Amino acid sequence: MKATLKLAGTASLALLAAAGAALAQDTAAAPEAPQYALASETAYIFNTLLFLLGGFLVMWMAAGFAMLEAGMVRAKNVSMQCLKNITLYSIAGLMFWITGYNLMYTGVDGGYIGSFGPYAFDAVGGNALDTGYSTASDWFFQMVFCATTASIVSGTLAERIRLWPFLAFTVVLTGFIYPIAGSWQWGAGWLNGMGFSDFAGSTLVHSVGGWAALAGALVLGARTGKYTANGVHPMPGSSMPLATLGTFILWLGWFGFNGASQLAMGTIGDVTDISRIFANTNMAAAAGVVVAVILTQVLYKKVDVTMALNGALAGLVSITAEPLAPSVWQAVFIGAVGGVIVVFAVPLLDKLKIDDVVGAIPVHLVAGIWGTLIVPLSNSDATYSVQIIGIVAYGVFTFVISLVVWLILKSTIGIRASAEEEALGLDKAEVGIEAYPEFGQGSQRV
Repeated sequence: MKATLKLAGTASLALLAAAGAALAQDTAAAPEAPQYALASETAYIFNTLLFLLGGFLVMWMAAGFAMLEAGMVRAKNVSMQCLKNITLYSIAGLMFWITGYNLMYTGVDGGYIGSFGPYAFDAVGGNALDTGYSTASDWFFQMVFCATTASIVSGTLAERIRLWPFLAFTVVLTGFIYPIAGSWQWGAGWLNGMGFSDFAGSTLVHSVGGWAALAGALVLGARTGKYTANGVHPMPGSSMPLATLGTFILWLGWFGFNGASQLAMGTIGDVTDISRIFANTNMAAAAGVVVAVILTQVLYKKVDVTMALNGALAGLVSITAEPLAPSVWQAVFIGAVGGVIVVFAVPLLDKLKIDDVVGAIPVHLVAGIWGTLIVPLSNSDATYSVQIIGIVAYGVFTFVISLVVWLILKSTIGIRASAEEEALGLDKAEVGIEAYPEFGQGSQRV
């Protein structure tokens, strides 16, 4: 029995060897094109998957902004913030298709602006391997970045801006201001040619939103009663659990925001880089929280949970301009400075009587500037001089255009709710549905 099995085994090995030799000859004789096509198809699939996964994570950040704002505003304005966030996301999607994507990416060619007109996706059943990814997946990923910019403005101007003027500004911001500014670097425009570096949008997304928010806050003015002869009158938010949930959602979504900005997942090197981006992103956010907690304890003898939440977001914004190149210690340092920025910039705004309900200007504008400026610390291809040129260019363009739009809206249709509407709450005055109707009239007038 053993001899028979040994003989059969020997024969089988001989057959396998012969088959292997034949297979080797066939492989050697086979043309290279099919192997290359298979590799290209695999890369195409994984690159497209990266855009789609990153896109829905960044889309989920819209829920994070909605919950953060709902928790940071007073109970009488929660429905309004929810309405603004779902509507601005929808407007951004439409405007980025109507003209935004082409303005940002089509025909920029080292200049200042792309092309007007709707964007055309791949044909149904198409397989355009030359792009390396599905164009529809790329459009979706870029579109959710555009919506993020508008979300930043929403939080700053909460509790006193009317709905329709805000939505009108959102049309201009998402359809024109953000795409034109974005074309300068991501669309291979003039700043890209100079060597300006902003990996995932500390300036292109966050500072642009912050500058637009600052212009709106200056034109709109502070909430009634926020600043008095006796100093700053605190106006606590309605729900710290909601604000905390929103922050965690944003933190999660940021892995798509930064990670998918690698723009490729078809090789081992790309996947390794994405993993590093995830780790650095997380470390920067964690450092921002810890620093904000320690500083508020030292300065105020109590820990401010809103500062801790914004410390996380500032750390995330700070690392967004360059999440790949830093070492772990550099990522911690960059995020920690973001936490410091929040703790000192929030009271500074109050001293200047600039009312920012959720702290978006310190988080997105100031921390965004910091994150962009510090890129050369870890990326030797960037220079401080060019980074400063880019920061200033984006600031001047966005602030001036936004200021003009806000002033036009103010002088035509008006942008601010009346004193009576503000006291009543925008849920009742404009939305018609209260977020917490069971609380009663007393709490609604806080």
